[in-house]
Amino acid sequence: MGGPLSQIPEGLIGGFQGSLTEKFLMVVFSSIALYNAIELIILIFLVFNHYAGLYFWTMLLSNVLGVIPHAVGYLLEFFAKGPLWLAVTLSTIGFYFMVPGQSIVLYSRLHLVVQNRKVLCRVRYMILFNTIVLLIPTTVLTYCTIYVRTEPIIRGYNVIERMQLAWFCAQEILISLIYIWETINLLRLRPEKDPGRTKIMYELIAINVVIVLLDVALLVLEYVGFYALQTTLKAAVYSVKLKLEFAVLRKLVSLVHARPSDSSSTDHDKYPNFVNPRHLAGDITHATPVPAQTRSRYWWSAISVDSLDRSEPRGFSSEATRPL
Repeated sequence: MGGPLSQIPEGLIGGFQGSLTEKFLMVVFSSIALYNAIELIILIFLVFNHYAGLYFWTMLLSNVLGVIPHAVGYLLEFFAKGPLWLAVTLSTIGFYFMVPGQSIVLYSRLHLVVQNRKVLCRVRYMILFNTIVLLIPTTVLTYCTIYVRTEPIIRGYNVIERMQLAWFCAQEILISLIYIWETINLLRLRPEKDPGRTKIMYELIAINVVIVLLDVALLVLEYVGFYALQTTLKAAVYSVKLKLEFAVLRKLVSLVHARPSDSSSTDHDKYPNFVNPRHLAGDITHATPVPAQTRSRYWWSAISVDSLDRSEPRGFSSEATRPL
């Protein structure tokens, strides 16, 4: 079990003294995180045609300024390579972009299945509030624990560090559960009419369940006292979750292009707009113009489906996007 709250987590002030097996696992976890991050960066620039939109930027920054600095920073810190301030700063910057960034990635495609604007607005404000409330005190206590090391500060750091991890995991789980719930509701809309659409939705649910399980795994490691393993595994877990999110968006694009079979014109009226190909006009990568008064006031409300490469759904002919 974890040590007392008055003890500095092993490795936080540099030089992890654990077993060789633990050190080996830390290197493996960090290597997985770096590999996934570099691979995702390449995929993002290959797949996206327009480098704009909330989804594009959060995916890119979560890797470039999130996963990579987080993994490198903790390797430098735990193996005492280089100045401690540099290692801690890198890992802190990485956490800023990686962990809250994951929640923003989840939010940025949520409106594809959630039609309730109040729900979307509350999720957005929840992410902003939690980010401000949790990141600032955690950062202050981290540096104070390293350079001041008084018992009240160490206790405060241990408490806020555990609370922060649990809070962000709960936030991501909540967003994923909303997504799963709304996707299940879509499955109830005459699923027998299009088995292909149903298969894609089940795959989306499975991906979100895996994301939830990964969050639970991090929580377990944190509360049994494996601080060093948890922090290095965190980068690997978030890199995997970002890859799964990339898969989610590709599935959603396939869902948009999927033409329901054996459906009458009255059946189409029962589908939401984003799953009804009859409502598509022109290229899916360009949103249909809306009156100025109905546009969102917030720049972050845009999803980056409109940023995807136009050749992404290559298996579909242009007829699928023509108005009937």
